[in-house]
Amino acid sequence: MNKQSILKTTSLIVGIIAISVATTAVTNRLLSEKSIPEGTTVSTPTRFASETFGTATPTDFTVAAEHTVNSVVHVKTTFQTNTRNYSTDPFFDFFFGRPERSYPQQPQERVGTGSGVIISEDGYIITNNHVVQKSTNVEVTLNDKRSFPATVIGTDPSTDIALLKIDAKNLPVIPFGNSDALKIGEWVLAVGNPFNLTSTVTAGIVSAKARNINILDADMKIESFIQTDAAVNPGNSGGALVNTRGELVGINTAIASQTGSYTGYSFAVPISIASKVVADLKEFGVVQRAVLGVEIRDINDEFAKEKKLTLLNGAYVVNVVENSSAQDAGIEPGDIITNINGTKVKSVAQLQEQIGRYRPGDKITVTFVRKEKTETRTVELKNRAGGTSIVKAVDMSILGAKFAPISDQLKYKFQIAYGVQVTSVTKSGLFAKNGIQKDFVILKINNTPVRSESDIENLFSSVMNSSDKGKALFVSGFNPANGRIAHYAINLE
Repeated sequence: MNKQSILKTTSLIVGIIAISVATTAVTNRLLSEKSIPEGTTVSTPTRFASETFGTATPTDFTVAAEHTVNSVVHVKTTFQTNTRNYSTDPFFDFFFGRPERSYPQQPQERVGTGSGVIISEDGYIITNNHVVQKSTNVEVTLNDKRSFPATVIGTDPSTDIALLKIDAKNLPVIPFGNSDALKIGEWVLAVGNPFNLTSTVTAGIVSAKARNINILDADMKIESFIQTDAAVNPGNSGGALVNTRGELVGINTAIASQTGSYTGYSFAVPISIASKVVADLKEFGVVQRAVLGVEIRDINDEFAKEKKLTLLNGAYVVNVVENSSAQDAGIEPGDIITNINGTKVKSVAQLQEQIGRYRPGDKITVTFVRKEKTETRTVELKNRAGGTSIVKAVDMSILGAKFAPISDQLKYKFQIAYGVQVTSVTKSGLFAKNGIQKDFVILKINNTPVRSESDIENLFSSVMNSSDKGKALFVSGFNPANGRIAHYAINLE
């Protein structure tokens, strides 16, 4: 055989081998994409890269959807408004602000919508605070179309969580999952009622955890959201975020949008935070807020260079509050908190999330770095009043006043970012007796900024539950008629 014949024969053999390999690869790929008849044996090709990673879980959402859709309810609220508002869902107002131009008009009744999650067979329902805030009437409609009037058991603007109760039994319940165990990239489902479309299920992945997006306007706010790309729209607020096992891992709360509709990102309150809040509201009527007593900030590269820090993760202590739990434990300005009770803390949001799980009187371990040396201290947490006792819900009627958030006009006119306006006073109340009149704008109470009526309630409760003598409210603000600043000391004893 001459050289030319040998070359042709060799080329033919190589070509046959290549076609055979390619055909086998295509066959294997097609077999992997099609359902394989029972009893068929398939030779699985070697997968070199997959050995490095864990086994991925199937993305079948039918079981999770089936077990959760009946436990998510439609929440309809009625409330009074004094300004034009172009949205039909308080979700817009709370997270995206009212239109820049807002004109006064006569009070009118408005209707808002949202979602809620049944968490007990006897009718307790968790939702968002912004869904029910300022409501005069709340109605809940189940997935089976039955409707019930609902009672607001309590609200917590600091986490945007609220607890409702309806008179019903044997209701379907979503079991609580572990939001701490969620992994980036894990599949989740958002269940709710967007645009009044009941029983809607959308899917996405966990995009990030412990997100602080600065949307809550409340004293001592806790923002450590689960970020997902599951489609969430107005009306989803208060609905369920569940894992593929159908366990409740979050309460859908907000979206990042310039239009008011979903554009790619949504945010949920982790159930680790929400479950503690609703447990407190159910048992005490008010959240038992534990306070570490530090002013903190995140660390970035620029700040680390300025302070000559070797760490970029953790919460940097800017200041320590006098007589606080942190001061008692010997924590100092300049310390970097890196761990709470064995859980790593990489940011302010994560620190807030961890502390938010505890009550006053609980003892925790706090690990921090000071001058490149790691230390761990035991800290007994306190409440805002500086004690460790349980805070009880109190009756604010002795103040003899009603309140409402300040209007956009007042914010613009006086160039202020927050405040609460006194809408009425009674002659027998403490406000009237101390000279505070209708329309007065409260900016601070006991030197703490006031942004909502809930802030006033929390501060009032803290003072009334304090063991200190000489209980008083020190109210600072101004009269919008003339802009004059005024300060009042109200004795509560």
